[in-house]
Amino acid sequence: MADEKSFGWAGKILRVNLTTGSITTEPTEPYKSYIGGMGLSNKIMYDEVPAGTDPLSPENKVVFAVGPLTATGVPLAGRTTISSLSTFSKDHQIVDAHTGGMLGANVKKAGYDAVVIEGKADTPVYLYISDDTVVLKPAGQLWGQGTRATTEALNRMEGNDFCIAAIGPAGENLLPYACIINSRNHSAGAGVGAVLGSKNLKALAVRGTKPVYVADPQAVADLSDYMLREVVGSNNNHVVPSTQQEWAEYFDKGSRWTAKKDLYWALAEGGPIETGEPKPGEINTVGYRCMKTTKDDGPEAEKYTIKMDGCHSCPIHCYSDMRVPASKDAGGYEITGNTCVPNFPFKYMIKILGEENTPVKDNTEESLRWNQVMGSVVDDLGLWCNYAQLYRDIAHCYATGVFERVLPAEEYAAIPWEKFKNNDPSLMPQLLTMIAMNNSELSYIGHGTYVWTERWNDKGWMDETPSCMISPRGWPVHHSQECFGQVGMLYNVMFNRDDMIHSAVNLQGCGLPIEIKKQIAAEVFGDESALDPDKNYTPMNEYKANFAWWSIVTDVLHDSLTLCNWVWPMTMSPTAARDYRGDLDLEAKFFKAVTGQDVTTDDLYKAGAKIMTLQRANTVRSMKGADGQMGSIEMRAIHDVYTEWPFTKDPDMAVFTEGTDKMDKDDIQIGLTMLYRCFGWDEEKGCPTADCLDYYEMPDVKEELAGLNLLP
Repeated sequence: MADEKSFGWAGKILRVNLTTGSITTEPTEPYKSYIGGMGLSNKIMYDEVPAGTDPLSPENKVVFAVGPLTATGVPLAGRTTISSLSTFSKDHQIVDAHTGGMLGANVKKAGYDAVVIEGKADTPVYLYISDDTVVLKPAGQLWGQGTRATTEALNRMEGNDFCIAAIGPAGENLLPYACIINSRNHSAGAGVGAVLGSKNLKALAVRGTKPVYVADPQAVADLSDYMLREVVGSNNNHVVPSTQQEWAEYFDKGSRWTAKKDLYWALAEGGPIETGEPKPGEINTVGYRCMKTTKDDGPEAEKYTIKMDGCHSCPIHCYSDMRVPASKDAGGYEITGNTCVPNFPFKYMIKILGEENTPVKDNTEESLRWNQVMGSVVDDLGLWCNYAQLYRDIAHCYATGVFERVLPAEEYAAIPWEKFKNNDPSLMPQLLTMIAMNNSELSYIGHGTYVWTERWNDKGWMDETPSCMISPRGWPVHHSQECFGQVGMLYNVMFNRDDMIHSAVNLQGCGLPIEIKKQIAAEVFGDESALDPDKNYTPMNEYKANFAWWSIVTDVLHDSLTLCNWVWPMTMSPTAARDYRGDLDLEAKFFKAVTGQDVTTDDLYKAGAKIMTLQRANTVRSMKGADGQMGSIEMRAIHDVYTEWPFTKDPDMAVFTEGTDKMDKDDIQIGLTMLYRCFGWDEEKGCPTADCLDYYEMPDVKEELAGLNLLP
């Protein structure tokens, strides 16, 4: 009998045991209440990986998961969530890595909602997936290669229609800061590269050719056209241009809607292409709005720009394709490309190095050269920067003499540090390669700030403002208090890595006047006091808690559907006729069109809150308490904690005065209580309660936590 047609979901999960070589499938159905993506992968991790598991042991698992909207024609539905255990932060708890590129669409079209990797191969292998044909193949000839050479070799061997997701030397050498790269420069961080390395899995080669069925194809097409015509903006859903243009009522120089007249993809195939002034309503010009190269690297980047590119189903195109010969000359690659931090890494180092250590200024020809050398090399090594923390740590350890103090004399002398002062970026390929090899004292910088600051007796660095470390448990800020004050501060400690939430910062940077943003805040969060002007913050209130809750829930929802949270949710619009209002029901509308299930936005938000509560439960189960024992409900006291600098920066300024984003400790504790209340968690401890697990319909989780005495 033929399989029953499934709308949205592929209906199957692929399970690969590297120890036994067993390859099996199982139905997705039991996991659908967790949607897909992050929800599905977190549930598998909760059910199958015991608390306290070593992340580099065969008992740990890696789950690649997509969602019901992936590869269905829904715009910006090309993400993949990868769940495993942290290699770099305290207690090695569950983390999620996220990646764009072409991986998720191929997994889905091959017929799977998730790929579960377990065990460990005896020798290096790669996983070949071509629809129903799934095989483990030898990868000894690829071991030691960078991600670029691996990708090229596998595409030549298997075909250019395969998406290759590979690890580089950093992952092979089990460096905690190791990532997975797919489609050349789309990275998935959080240490998942080291986990694949520990399993001797070099790569996934995935080709999907099957159809993905949707319940109402015409509705999907109509909603897509409506979204592109009226609702979506540019990268980060910025909805006004960065320069004054005749069609626009507003402009904002910080906007990522950077297209303008006389701005070109100068190295485009066939001749330069002008970005021009793409206007709202023009569906076919959406992809010209974001000139990310000049946004990230300054005006010099224009002459090196081949085109702006994107992930599967992305109309925005925030991925930079560049040709920079000077990068190759300095030990990098000539063709470079990325979407985020690796495209502009040196800017995170310049201020910390100081003028005495580098003559380079940001947004210059020199900084562009450093950026492209570093970005292309770090991706090829499969080396993760932990949202630029690696770069900040390197700059600090050099500038303050930590490296000179802790590295063996021969090791320190072997590194040509003077190249920082001589404006010679050829230093970085050597330095980054040494870190990726994970066989020197220097390599500990790639074990995570939590690790090296303790080993090298420099814990105070995490409490300094330039460090950007938000959590003493091991991760940096990701749009924290500089993003609406307490709102950003609260969600920055909810996960077990940097939060990667863009729901709030997209509204902050969208370019609309503060008056309109406040009106939107009143409509969405209950009162305009949910939102303060930048660096002019007021004390905590319940509407800010609603804003923080919504930011978390929408991010988790997008990582489960899967949608790109760099652009979704559609909170605002570039269309004046809509009073610049977006459409926050679009996720539910697309979900119904794809799956046939009639859900509301509130239903989806509840599902997002449920998934976040599941991760919270897994964290409670695996977090060590004050007594050192596994399992603790003291989330407020142990997990949701901050370094000192957010409260001590700008020492000459008082909190809640214009000009500073300094926060108040007592006020943040009030905020945590309010945020816990929004989720239904215990308001004192910050952990899930029996009642909230009943509300989210999680009886199995409730039963286990009760059995472990981990319910308040």
